[in-house]
Amino acid sequence: MDSEIVVVGGGHAGCEAALAASRMGRETVLVTMNRNSIALMPCNPAIGGPGKAQLVRELDALGGQMAVCADRSSLQSRMLNTGKGPAVQALRVQCDKAAYSREMRSTLEAQERLGIEEDAVEGVLVKGRRVTGVMLASGRQVQCAKVVLTTGVYMESRVIAGEESRLEGPGGEKSSKELARALRSLGLGLARFKTGTSPRVLRDSVDFSLLMPQWGSDPPVAFSFMSQAILRPHLPCWLTHTNERTHRKIRDNLHRAPLFTGEIKGRGPRYCPSIEDKIVRFGDRPAHQVFLEPEGESSGEMYLLGLSTSLPVEVQEEMVRTVRGLEDAVISKPGYAIEYDCLVPTQLTHALEVEGFDGLYCAGQINGTSGYEEAAAQGLLAGINAARAVAGRPAFVLDRSEAFIGVLVDDLVSKGTAEPYRMLTSRAEYRLLLRQDNADLRLTERGFEVGLASEERVRATREKSRLIAEGKERLARRQVRSADVEALLRARDSSPVHGGILLKDLLSRPEIQIEDLIALDDSLGRLPGEVLYQLAVETKYAGYIGRQRDEVARFRRLEGRLIPPDMDYGAVEGLSYEARQKLSAIRPASVGEALRVSGVSLADVALVLAALGHCGRKDS
Repeated sequence: MDSEIVVVGGGHAGCEAALAASRMGRETVLVTMNRNSIALMPCNPAIGGPGKAQLVRELDALGGQMAVCADRSSLQSRMLNTGKGPAVQALRVQCDKAAYSREMRSTLEAQERLGIEEDAVEGVLVKGRRVTGVMLASGRQVQCAKVVLTTGVYMESRVIAGEESRLEGPGGEKSSKELARALRSLGLGLARFKTGTSPRVLRDSVDFSLLMPQWGSDPPVAFSFMSQAILRPHLPCWLTHTNERTHRKIRDNLHRAPLFTGEIKGRGPRYCPSIEDKIVRFGDRPAHQVFLEPEGESSGEMYLLGLSTSLPVEVQEEMVRTVRGLEDAVISKPGYAIEYDCLVPTQLTHALEVEGFDGLYCAGQINGTSGYEEAAAQGLLAGINAARAVAGRPAFVLDRSEAFIGVLVDDLVSKGTAEPYRMLTSRAEYRLLLRQDNADLRLTERGFEVGLASEERVRATREKSRLIAEGKERLARRQVRSADVEALLRARDSSPVHGGILLKDLLSRPEIQIEDLIALDDSLGRLPGEVLYQLAVETKYAGYIGRQRDEVARFRRLEGRLIPPDMDYGAVEGLSYEARQKLSAIRPASVGEALRVSGVSLADVALVLAALGHCGRKDS
């Protein structure tokens, strides 16, 4: 069963890594403890949302699989933040959990050069500092050139609910005990993190007449740029709220909450707190939202998003029944917290290879992140780089100005994380350029170059680019008379024009929409909706987009100022103690990367530049 690449773990990161490597022509084996748990969604049944949708669309543009499986298992798709600017608009798809896992598993099983082995990996075999294979729990060894670790939350995992604690992972799967010890024996630093999940309740025990339905977009919006119309059923989610009775029940049982008793030692995600943490941190809030999400088309369970908890099961039952519409709810699966070991991500390169080890890659929650989308994006990148390394090709790296994936990886590698990392739009400095809607225009050619994006996908993207260019030219050249737009301007309460006006200038007005121009130029009406959207965004936000492109140019100049890998920071006179420690540990490759290291100031970097003999001029 020897192979070129072994991927350890069948979660979202492992699936993308294994598919990427095998699609790039490398013999690949995916090792998972349970074939039926491939692409498991142990938390909420949704993919996407602000920041996360950008990752999924980028992954799709590069040739990944998550968006395709989300579309094939979609129960509802909804565009979020439509009343805000395009940089923060995001798609969120409610998935049928069983269907998603089934779609991904069948894709893996049909993939050439990809085998699936049911076993547990207990160690990584190395010769010197070069990876040579893995050791399986069954006692067998698998020889390989590259290993991609995507173990999720299973390393030394412990599930906690109240006073009860079990050494297992999500879904009752076995905890991976030996691998964490093996990584420590290699000299790698590990951290202890915590995440959690919400109770599920039986659908038939919910009084939906007391809840507010939350319908998706109509017609449904596809995640993949290559998906056609979504034909699956369109189901609602439901909204309710906690109340003072709920909060009182939680406060009365904080002495039994593992988060506050000291039972839980790991750091949890700040941006996705448990309900007991919310009650303590936001004590003045009279209510918190609770969304009921269907687990599947034929599933009898609903997921209670917003009620993540590790309270004792009997307290969870009492707490849930204080919520409007859930007075008679029956919990089918209690919520729980899970503690696990993960790698300190500053030990990784931007290719997601462990620094100092030839052929050892890590992706997903093992790198200290949270979320299906963050995991899948890392898995794709690690799989690409493992495959390229086998072929003797240079690493494939995306920087912060190219993709949210680049932001994710750079944050982990350059800054590290003190808690499970979650992607947010605010983390991306150039988010107006890195929108979810233009991921195909930004990254499809890159995916084609590495051997993942198909020729069909590239042709479609190139045609879209051509139509956008023609549309921009049409808007910049076509002038309409004031008499032709008088009625429109009056209806939109827009100031009048005298003589004539270019369509571009007309569209740049906030109150004028691209659809308004179709009546003035019927050639626009023949363009696809996705092209019209691009024309509208590029025109209305032209000034902001131009400024961000200038910022990207400055960013690239800083990235071009390289720092030698053997730089002696201890010899830099005047450098702060913290900066000396951080820079020596992380070894940034450039001035731009050094500036992003937590605890390193512009003054610190100026001293480094002076020590190197660089001109200390600051970019403005």
